[in-house]
Amino acid sequence: MSDDFVGIILGALGALDPWRDRLRLETDDLSTLMVGPPEILFPAMRDLFVAAAASGAHTTMHASISRGCPGEPDDPICTPVAGPPPEMDLPTRIATCRESVAAAPESTQSVAAQLSLYPLGIGHHMDEIYGCIAFLKSSGTFDRSKNFCTALRGDAGPVFETLNQAFTGFGSAAVHLALDVTVSANSPSDR
Repeated sequence: MSDDFVGIILGALGALDPWRDRLRLETDDLSTLMVGPPEILFPAMRDLFVAAAASGAHTTMHASISRGCPGEPDDPICTPVAGPPPEMDLPTRIATCRESVAAAPESTQSVAAQLSLYPLGIGHHMDEIYGCIAFLKSSGTFDRSKNFCTALRGDAGPVFETLNQAFTGFGSAAVHLALDVTVSANSPSDR
């Protein structure tokens, strides 16, 4: 949210350098597609966002994150290897995800985020959503519940790790799962 938005965006792209060879990147006039496994994708998104937010300008990112989409080509780069095994019971999955957030490195960039998890094609999808909400509330980054989403707040490192764990820790690995995310930094708006 700056007159120099092009300079801020182009200046932040160097933050992707450590991840670039493990991601497929496609940019057009509407969006940028980043394809890769979650253990690469979420740190790359974090680093890119933090680099842009370091300008001090109000910075926002909206992302639709998906795995197992039946309309997409099967690409091994998209196979999640992070997160707890799906056969793990819910309380253990929540604890495992929470431990990953607690171990996340700090970035010194404060962010606010909101997310909605959509496990598609499973009969008991609400069990996975409620499990994810229970994890989010215990993650250390939980801010508040909102209509249709959950708000997070804190350092970008733990917040992006919370997003990663929500994406990889909930919903069956065999079905399509979508995560809708908005992240903001340096907002002039009052909470």
